[in-house]
Order: sequence, then C-alpha cells, then structure tokens
Amino acid sequence: MELSALSSAGKYAAARPATEPGANGGPAQLATDLVRDFAATLQESEATATAAMTSGADPHALVQALAQTELAIETAVSVRDKVVEAYQEILRMPV
Repeated sequence: MELSALSSAGKYAAARPATEPGANGGPAQLATDLVRDFAATLQESEATATAAMTSGADPHALVQALAQTELAIETAVSVRDKVVEAYQEILRMPV
C-alpha cells in the first residue's frame, strides 16, 4: 500500500478538531444554520399538514412530518434547558 504525501495531508486536514476555526464560520455560523434548519423543518411539516387537510395527501407523509417536528421541538427544548442550566451555574459561581 502506497501513501502519497498529498493524500495524507488532506486526510489530516479533514480530521482537525471541530473547535479549530475554519471555513465553517465557527459557533455563530453553526447556531445560525441550526436555527434555519429548525425553521425549515417546521415550515415543511406545516405545508405537509395543510396539504393533508385540504387535498387528502399521503397520511404516511403527515405522520412522518409530525414525527420530525416533534423531534425538532424536543431537541430545541433540551438545548434551551441546557443553556439555561449553564447560565444558572455561571451565576452561582463566586466572584
């Protein structure tokens, strides 16, 4: 098996830690992308639910959309709870 320096360097660069700044824009960009994905999931589910009520769309698609929405909301609530908990811990720290 022969390894070239170029492929090794490429694999090393791809395996860099997630905390290192890079082309992804950092934590602020990640948070923005997550909020956009959350909003898109809710809009798609709402469109599917409206289509199911008005034109009798596939009931399986409606159930799947509702499950995705439920998962997205539960995830958002758990992240919010963790952020609030971390903030309260910071407030309890002695100065």
